Amino acid sequence: MTRTGGKAADDQATTAPADPTADGVAAPVPDSPAAARKAAVDERKAAVHKARQRVAVIIPAKDESRRIAATVRSARAIPHVDLVLVVDDGSEDDTQHVAREAGAVVVRHSHNRGKAAAMETGAAVVAMRDAPDRQPRILLFIDGDLGETAVNTAPLVPPVFEGHADLSIALIPPQPGAGGRGIVVGAARRAIASMTGWTPTQPLSGMRCLTRAAFEAATPLAHGWGVETGMTIDLLRRGFRVVEVPCDLRHRPSGSDLKGQLHRAAQYRDVQLAVNARRVRRAAGAVKRSVAPAQKPPQTHR
Repeated sequence: MTRTGGKAADDQATTAPADPTADGVAAPVPDSPAAARKAAVDERKAAVHKARQRVAVIIPAKDESRRIAATVRSARAIPHVDLVLVVDDGSEDDTQHVAREAGAVVVRHSHNRGKAAAMETGAAVVAMRDAPDRQPRILLFIDGDLGETAVNTAPLVPPVFEGHADLSIALIPPQPGAGGRGIVVGAARRAIASMTGWTPTQPLSGMRCLTRAAFEAATPLAHGWGVETGMTIDLLRRGFRVVEVPCDLRHRPSGSDLKGQLHRAAQYRDVQLAVNARRVRRAAGAVKRSVAPAQKPPQTHR
């Protein structure tokens, strides 16, 4: 598992032990019955907290009627998942009906709005279904064409669930039939490295698990196929912790035919748009900081 530092990576502070003689009150020693009872109570509270934490799987999908049922059924087997939500992004086939019959909650865009919009719709629906007296669900985004291998995204959950990371990204094995030459992946990798100092292995991986706070910090999401690159840059620059986790997944890769080439061209365009927007934003912020007048201390008049 590859990880990068973030806002909470070095925040653990140590507290000096209480002085037993302070204020004349004796503090319990670590192996006293009182300390043991407190440790047991703390352990039970931690267990209750974990038991109350839940995971929502969000599946943006378009024209996936052939594989969506297997994907939904497999995703429901992931530990801690109590909600599988399919966002039908303007499909022209029976994706919504097949997904619903497989046990998913389904919402539908009347026309195709793109992956980023589907992700935002899914997160908004999950938020509406979160109970006010419980922790917000962790969000696990997966592709609709994973089929029976969707359950293998389960390793993405523990790093976020246990608080070791804010975002986990799936590292998937080479896919048979993939026709790309790594041009788009390389462009996204270099852009993320230059803007954050961290070099991801698979910057375009769409299987991602993250906290509600991390998702909200990444919104609005970059358009189209630039969503993953934009999300990674935004979260790293805001100090969130990101890890990559190997997952044994199989999906339908883009081939080397005309359709595959057009898909990769659209990916490259959207990645460049996402990166350029963030470079402009960073430059504008630097200019604003450099020209902002230094704050002068308030003057008092006699």
